Amino acid sequence: EVQLVESGGGLVQPGGSLRLTCTGSGFTFSNFGMSWVRQAPGKGLERISGISGDIGTKTYADSVKGRFTISRDNDKNTMTLQMNSLKPEDAAVYYCLKHVGRGTALRPDYWGQGIQVTVSS
Repeated sequence: EVQLVESGGGLVQPGGSLRLTCTGSGFTFSNFGMSWVRQAPGKGLERISGISGDIGTKTYADSVKGRFTISRDNDKNTMTLQMNSLKPEDAAVYYCLKHVGRGTALRPDYWGQGIQVTVSS
């Protein structure tokens, strides 16, 4: 059974940092691209970053470029999102998702349960 579990969310002040981790199980982690998406209250889903299975390709939305860094450890079956210089508009529920192949342009087939990130003073 494929499972994706996010951790590391919480409350942070503007300008602060958080590190989200997604731990995958039930599949060969290195064979699949992974991404982070988020949904703020009253807004649609925003895909913010993706990383290919071989770690060769990383993508970022303009809204987070230069502030967020995506990485993965295929030996530990984890993907991380280091979020720096957080802004109130980064507050959202963050989801990790798995794609159907190594590339992140492929459709996703599994999602985590989501984790809340709150940015507030």
